[in-house]
Amino acid sequence: MNILCPVEKNKEYIMAIDDIGNDGEGIGKIDGFTVFVKDALPNEKIEVLITKVKKNYAYGRLMEIIEVSKSRVKPICKNYKLCGGCNIQHLLYDEQLSFKTKKVKDALERIGGFTDVPVKNTIGMENSFNYRNKAQFPVGKNNGKTVIGFYSPRSHNIVDIESCCIQNEINDKVIKIIRQFMDGEKISAYDENTGKGLIRHILTKVGFVSGEKLVCIVINGNSIPQKEKLIDRLKDIEGLTGIVLNINKQNTNVILGKEIKVLWGRGYITDYIGDIKFEISVHSFFQVNPVQTRILYSKALELAGLTGNENVLDIYCGIGTISLFLAQKAKKVVGVEIVEQAIKDAKRNAEINGIKNAEFIAGPAEKVIPEIYNEGFVADTVVVDPPRKGCDIAVLNTIINMKPKRIVYVSCDPSTMARDVKILCENGFELNEVQPVDQFCHTTHVESVIMMTYCGKEAKNEG
Repeated sequence: MNILCPVEKNKEYIMAIDDIGNDGEGIGKIDGFTVFVKDALPNEKIEVLITKVKKNYAYGRLMEIIEVSKSRVKPICKNYKLCGGCNIQHLLYDEQLSFKTKKVKDALERIGGFTDVPVKNTIGMENSFNYRNKAQFPVGKNNGKTVIGFYSPRSHNIVDIESCCIQNEINDKVIKIIRQFMDGEKISAYDENTGKGLIRHILTKVGFVSGEKLVCIVINGNSIPQKEKLIDRLKDIEGLTGIVLNINKQNTNVILGKEIKVLWGRGYITDYIGDIKFEISVHSFFQVNPVQTRILYSKALELAGLTGNENVLDIYCGIGTISLFLAQKAKKVVGVEIVEQAIKDAKRNAEINGIKNAEFIAGPAEKVIPEIYNEGFVADTVVVDPPRKGCDIAVLNTIINMKPKRIVYVSCDPSTMARDVKILCENGFELNEVQPVDQFCHTTHVESVIMMTYCGKEAKNEG
């Protein structure tokens, strides 16, 4: 170890926490040497056990809080430390919102070079619990008993749960019924190590407006023994519209296979964002927080500034959620998405809403967008809602060549968003507004919607 390093592994120290990192960890210094401590908060004095030492920083385990931050609250989840899903539940909710605003601003400054960033305060929720409309529970066995829950941090060890405070309450009933059924009928659970066992995951979807509910059981096989008993127990759940099997026999960490079998009812739920109705199947991507999604999409529509005369290009459109929102105010919307089933869903959703000015194209955005541009399609407004990795460079280059009047960028990752915005703003666009929205309360994740306008000159991203 470097003799100049002031800390040693497996030794305890007293330190002050000054800041909070991107993953919610406390940050402080010991004799000028940076130490990251999970579960610690700014303005706390703590005792820390050093667990790992790197060249320029170290990691530590919180042993005792000597002086407690006024922003610390007691987590309501009894599995909080074991599960790790809500990794900032110990932070006062208003402070969580401030943390997320800072996270977006810091990424734009550090990665994008924007020194005067117009970031608004993160929009939070009135009730920050039980907000998720989708759950995925891995299934396993422990000492012969069925366990259903979530993976503990950085592992595939399942934390058995009875209730999750950010999921819809219906999940408590579903996993209880399936756990009792598996134990009673001696139904095996899938073992990742051997590739044997039947039930792999339980997936649920809930319509917050419609009240409809769907249960999907992912299996390593073709059927479930005594399935009629399970159907009888599940179908009495209020609002349940369907029970389906998903067949996944692959040795993979991918949760869903391609084949779906409907055991009871139908294979989808319906729900609404504003006045737009959506059919949501097992494979459909749909934002997990419907309350905040309405706020997010309404903001995207506002920032698009549509008058009814615009051609709009919606890149990474999914099942058409944003496209159909925009179609209400646009001349024409073209949505592009790589997942063919999502495009089928988007076309179906346009049909059931009577929307005729939306067109959807299946294919990789980096191929389709240059093709339709070369064929003569030019958008007045471009909307992008990319995956966590951000936009492909071919997509960004085509947008730059297309020179739309406005770009609305919806992001789930501040770092890749900042990278993409920097490229756009170095090629004729100007950053006008950034609005973070708390889609994932009590976690470190944050959604943002950004508006840029074409100004025909190099961006003012140097301050």
